[in-house]
Amino acid sequence: MNRFEYLRPDSISDAVKALSGVPGAQALAGGTNLVDLMKYDVAKPPRVVDINRLPLRAIEETAGGGLKIGALVSNSDLAWDSRIVKRYPLLASAILAGASPQLRNAATTGGNLLQRTRCYYFYDPSTPCNKREPGTGCAAVDGVNRIHAILGASESCIAVHPSDMCVALAALDATVHLQGADGSRVVPFSEFHRLPADQPQHDNTMRPGELITAVELPASGFVSYYTYLKIRDRLSYAFALVSVAVALKIEAGAITDARVALGGVAHKPWRDRDIEEWMRGKVPDEETFVSCAEALLRGAKGVGQNNFKLELAHRTIVRALRQAAAATPQDQSSKIVR
Repeated sequence: MNRFEYLRPDSISDAVKALSGVPGAQALAGGTNLVDLMKYDVAKPPRVVDINRLPLRAIEETAGGGLKIGALVSNSDLAWDSRIVKRYPLLASAILAGASPQLRNAATTGGNLLQRTRCYYFYDPSTPCNKREPGTGCAAVDGVNRIHAILGASESCIAVHPSDMCVALAALDATVHLQGADGSRVVPFSEFHRLPADQPQHDNTMRPGELITAVELPASGFVSYYTYLKIRDRLSYAFALVSVAVALKIEAGAITDARVALGGVAHKPWRDRDIEEWMRGKVPDEETFVSCAEALLRGAKGVGQNNFKLELAHRTIVRALRQAAAATPQDQSSKIVR
């Protein structure tokens, strides 16, 4: 681990000043990902800004009927908050599908958005990785790539985003509140993470020195027809091979609104709004579900060991749509897929 400067500011303005003052400075919250990356010599921030004293632990009602979640709210507190459970059960389910209770107790809302890929080569400084060291190549393309992307990848990077929570936030059309030296701004969740293209070292669209202060949920939470279905190698403490967040509104036997977001398949949570628009007015039946899966995976491509994800993703999308339409969401306590 490299030597670094450690600061612990008491205000958001001081934290932003500390992050902006040194190129490469990073914020520390729960540390469940950053500390590991520093131990592996993958992340080498010259300055670590501990933000745990900042007033960012509240979940507040918004004027529009939604909720504003402070960046330091823990994953556990968020998943079990009565307002989230009642009004945004898809989000609660996705959080409980991830990690372990111990990690959820430490991990934060803002930190979850900033998780970095679990690609084996990214974590191994002895191997080429454009994400870790731009211009060195992507060892995963011709290497061990079973867990890697089938959508939105590039020649520069085939890594996937690891978060469960972010897949649900994408489906719910959340927004991200950011504070930087030049002021505050709000970014739609669909524009926060980015695909790799030829700059895979950039996971998101944050500007240097910016700090996530909150995530905001809109009023509509899809409380009846939803599910978060996660397929993984083992039932606990494993990242998704494929995951699907589905949120539907069904009236008079027809779909009136649809959200389908995929995890484990791309460099960011994957949505296609054109397909969701196509689903409106359709009957929630097997034909609609199969057509949706086929359309979502149009252009999907494996790179060898991950070819199985093409069929797995198709089956998982159809299964998740069935669960949501039947109002029988995946049980995250047993995790047995039915």
